[in-house]
Amino acid sequence: MDHSPNHPVDFYRSLPKVELHRHLEGSLRLRTLLEVARSHGMDLLGTARLRPLVQVREEDPLTSDNFLSKFQTLRRFYRSSEIIGRITREAIADAAADNVRYMELRFTPIALSRVENFSLSEVIDWVVQGSRDASEEFGVITRLIISVNRHESPELAAGVFDLAVERKDDCIVGVDLAGDETNFPAQPFAGSFEKARRAGLRVTAHAGEWGGAGNIAAAITQLGAERIGHGVRVLEDPAVVALARNRGTVFEVCVTSNYQSGVVSALRDHPLPQMLAAGLNVTINTDDPSISQITLGEEYYTVCEQLEVPLATLRQRVLAAANASFLPPEARTDLVSALEQEFPVVND
Repeated sequence: MDHSPNHPVDFYRSLPKVELHRHLEGSLRLRTLLEVARSHGMDLLGTARLRPLVQVREEDPLTSDNFLSKFQTLRRFYRSSEIIGRITREAIADAAADNVRYMELRFTPIALSRVENFSLSEVIDWVVQGSRDASEEFGVITRLIISVNRHESPELAAGVFDLAVERKDDCIVGVDLAGDETNFPAQPFAGSFEKARRAGLRVTAHAGEWGGAGNIAAAITQLGAERIGHGVRVLEDPAVVALARNRGTVFEVCVTSNYQSGVVSALRDHPLPQMLAAGLNVTINTDDPSISQITLGEEYYTVCEQLEVPLATLRQRVLAAANASFLPPEARTDLVSALEQEFPVVND
């Protein structure tokens, strides 16, 4: 099959996919939010009133403040174990509908616990159970990544990671650092990440999104990050490019999110093609599909049809994502083999 610059979006929806960077908290269906609002008497009734609070619209300012403000509303919905379980199930169902074969779904237990003062262990167990059940129901291999935010105390993060380690054989495969990288450095969390890594969990970290390339270097050298969430500012420093390339660091790039949050000023100027040209190991992801109103298939479409990345390169990147998964080696090999057979062979 030859690459054409005019494949319709349905073609990309039909392709098998791997998602390494998707937040549970950014994957809530609008319909579900409306139902929860009604059942709990929340003052957000009506699609017209709710949508601007939880999704980025064309008329919105494309800034980090606007993008992150959506989470302030979304965090009001985690009212019960049933709701958290439903949100988890629906996130996996939506991935299945988009032909995602493997997904690593990250979530922030601290955020999920706060509205109703749930215990962190309860919240983690609800997501684990929902993920396990939905994975079997919808046929999406799903693993979980526990995320903490930089503005939280390192002591609290250490406690969350201890809970993750206790459940590392229960579909939890990794830990993540997210949040405000401009004002909160990675170094205070280094000890917690080292402990989690020694216990068998894998490490990814948000960096080089709203902060500079130096934050990527810190995530790699101080946290032991194998993968970098976003990382699109890596090209600002050739030394960091060389570090990431030499380490084989994987970049979890989220094109639409980077545009909507103001990381790049225009979609056509996204540095993903330049990152590939620099020899970096790039994967393609959604970040927060509900907030951005996208699917991974639509993200593939954007990468190939707007950024003009060849279809053969997209195939390589999907296989690269499978190879970068936090699965055990044998399961990872099986995933790559299945994708190689299913994804069309392309000659550009």
